[in-house]
Amino acid sequence: MTLGDDLRVLLGGDAVVSDDAVLPYTKDATEMQGLAGTPDAVVLPADADQVAELVAWCYEREVPLVPRGGGTGFAGGAVPVDGGVVVSMERMQQVLSFDPEQWRMQVEAGVVTGRIHDLARGNGLMFPPDPGASEQSQIGGNIACNAGGPRSFKYGTTGHWVTGIEAVIAHGRRIRAGGPVRKDVAGYDLRSLFVGSEGTLGIITSAWLKLIPAPEVEACVFAAYPSIDAGVERILDVYRSGSTPATLEFFDPGAMERTSGTFPADLPAEARFLVLAEIHGTRSSVDEMNAWMREVFDPDHVSFGTFEGRSQLEGLRRWRGGVSYAVASARGGKLSEDVVVPVDCIGTAIAAVVEIGSRFGLEGCSWGHAGDGNLHASFLIDPASPSEASAAQAAATELFERVLAMRGSVSGEHGLGWTKRDQFEKQFSADEVELQLALKRVFDPLDLFNPGKKVPASVRRA
Repeated sequence: MTLGDDLRVLLGGDAVVSDDAVLPYTKDATEMQGLAGTPDAVVLPADADQVAELVAWCYEREVPLVPRGGGTGFAGGAVPVDGGVVVSMERMQQVLSFDPEQWRMQVEAGVVTGRIHDLARGNGLMFPPDPGASEQSQIGGNIACNAGGPRSFKYGTTGHWVTGIEAVIAHGRRIRAGGPVRKDVAGYDLRSLFVGSEGTLGIITSAWLKLIPAPEVEACVFAAYPSIDAGVERILDVYRSGSTPATLEFFDPGAMERTSGTFPADLPAEARFLVLAEIHGTRSSVDEMNAWMREVFDPDHVSFGTFEGRSQLEGLRRWRGGVSYAVASARGGKLSEDVVVPVDCIGTAIAAVVEIGSRFGLEGCSWGHAGDGNLHASFLIDPASPSEASAAQAAATELFERVLAMRGSVSGEHGLGWTKRDQFEKQFSADEVELQLALKRVFDPLDLFNPGKKVPASVRRA
């Protein structure tokens, strides 16, 4: 019998993907980098009981497990690079409980992010994290990567909105960390260990999420500037002013060159740097904030405007969601990294992307979450050119060094996964490395959960 046959006996035929249908499970959003793997089997558990059965069976036989959400990750975290059993959570789509009056819900890990947004919105509530790909990404994957997105400036990343998780760890043991309560300091914060763990400690099966009342009004102001320096100074002025927009985004000249023509408002030719700030609140508070942001953004801008109403905001968000594709289409491909720096270093980091790219014979540009100092730093390449792909990797490695010298991080929201696992020892000291490895060994002593991801296997087994 094959591994797939054994798993069909264990979980039933409908839980195992046939060999001719596994292709979508061999890759994730790192496909542009040519990253793909070959799973030994792909399993679609129906519930937490089946996850526990599967993990117990695999742990007894030392079979690696690769947890998978919607496959939207940018770091190769769900790619079965070294084989193993891919555990896709797509069938686990139950809303286990929803209590609008208490602003909370419990959902299985496979529930799509957009469904959570819709369910909350339909009841006058809001689930603030909006990391993108909301119609495909799953809440379990968002938690495992602590996904961010534009609204992180005001509302924080996904982990801020998770009050508890249920997970399966080594030998098929089921644990609960946290729950429906909004405060809990009775023990160590195991919930936070799973947030951002990228499937390396166990498999998240469900989560309790907290919600807030939806804002009465949403609007977005934009300001365009003739230079990076002018725009960055206004971003810093937002901090100095004490303003708290929901989002604070930037788009550098390279990004603007590829996208300004489709921006849903007229921009003058001299617009080289764009800043967006989304505002949430009551009618009066949004009007007040709008006027205040106009004053903050006023110096040096060449254009200023406001988007409001569902139609205008949806148009703006579609434009924002298409920036990555528009930039990639310039040469057919790109290598992007989600580095993050202290906010006062963001201008230096934006300039570094351009300068490093130029030295490697590539165009570099960036856009992203200015309020968090989070850049989607991109190097444009012809994906058919091995030399350009190699140059982009070298450029990214140098960018990581620069970012760490600024006391930043090589990943703000996508995780390390497979593609940035070698940065682990570069970002953390020897003592910090050992503490994290010790945690890994406690939860996964045989190194079977997502092996080779986040932490290099060469040091993980040390």
